[in-house]
Amino acid sequence: MESNLTNFDVIVAGGGPSGIAAAVASAREGARTLLIERYGFLGGAGTAMMVNPWMSYRAGNGGEQIIFGVLQELIDGMSELGMYGHPKARNAFDPEALKVVAEQLCIEAGVTLLYHTFLADAKMDEDGKRIRSIQLANKKGLIEMKARMYVDTTGDADLAALAGAVVEKGREVDSNCQPMTLNFRMADVDIQRMPDKNEITRLFLEAKERGEVDCPREDVLWFYANQPDVIHFNTTRIILKDATDPWQLTEAEIEGRRQVQQLVAFLKRDVAGFENAYLQTTAPQIGIRESRRIIGEHVLTAEELLSACKFDDVIARGAYPVDIHNPTGSGTIIQSLKPGEWYDIPLRSLIPLKIENLLIGGRPISATHEAHSAIRVQPIAIAIGQAAGTAAALCAQDNINPRQLYVGNVQRSLVKQGARLR
Repeated sequence: MESNLTNFDVIVAGGGPSGIAAAVASAREGARTLLIERYGFLGGAGTAMMVNPWMSYRAGNGGEQIIFGVLQELIDGMSELGMYGHPKARNAFDPEALKVVAEQLCIEAGVTLLYHTFLADAKMDEDGKRIRSIQLANKKGLIEMKARMYVDTTGDADLAALAGAVVEKGREVDSNCQPMTLNFRMADVDIQRMPDKNEITRLFLEAKERGEVDCPREDVLWFYANQPDVIHFNTTRIILKDATDPWQLTEAEIEGRRQVQQLVAFLKRDVAGFENAYLQTTAPQIGIRESRRIIGEHVLTAEELLSACKFDDVIARGAYPVDIHNPTGSGTIIQSLKPGEWYDIPLRSLIPLKIENLLIGGRPISATHEAHSAIRVQPIAIAIGQAAGTAAALCAQDNINPRQLYVGNVQRSLVKQGARLR
């Protein structure tokens, strides 16, 4: 008899925002659920990559809130700790709070957690259509785990690629992806004396002209943090690196830290309020906007999103704009929805071609490069993950594959869990 610790109904690979929601939703549906994570904590983009604050989870131009469910539970949990929101940045959160609240949600739902564990391989049935088991690497060496259904929430479609699903990377013209960013924070900032964003950008561009900074970004992007006198920077720009290549990913981390040191020196030297500030922290890992995406039963396009598309098989909603950071240099393209509008994300975009017992959560779902730039942010990834976990549990219970699943059952379950699809 196989051990209960090697055989599950649903295995979720990756404990980032989408993975948290997928695992919680699956377990609440009654599925024996394992969540594997390479770090010793959950949160992914929100903790390991230190991406902050959460982008809007409201309809276009600050309309009504449209994403609830697990997202709202995370917000409520961090709010109870006094670690969510800022007078000048209502969606700012403390990464330490996200770690604790996410972990507690998983434990209360009955999720089995396995930290410090990497996805190493996928073993397929003879026809190559079903994942028979996955191979993991951790302190025990290489271990094998089995499930009826798998959810890929790695952010990079790692499991889908290992399983032989159809995937693509970057933009159509040259496969280049949006640049990576190493986030960092400055502490002991005299915020009262700090200039506005336009003035800081003006000083930044002057420093670039003098050759003191060579970050490819065209402006300085910063946010208020939850802690007093701390400013969060999302400004480094590392271009022309493939986040799925370990050698290039290593080079990107090194380049990110080099840019951070230049930016810290610039801030302390040229920007009022930063004279006595210091580098509080850099993120544990570089932030990745784009890597692999699956090709699924439906490929979302930017045209669909910007026209506020609605689908019968809706499982999540979003309104974040098309937001493309130039893969090769400076410049950012932003195209927003009309006020009060949102777009639907269909279940079909979570179902990869070729593979029968796999669903995708988070940013690698089936979408074009342009559409991906809108749906990649954390609140939308959480909503997608909750749907993927729900669908996986229902498939495991009925011993069917996602293409056989009646979407109405998924929608009813999501609404019962607190999601809002209309």
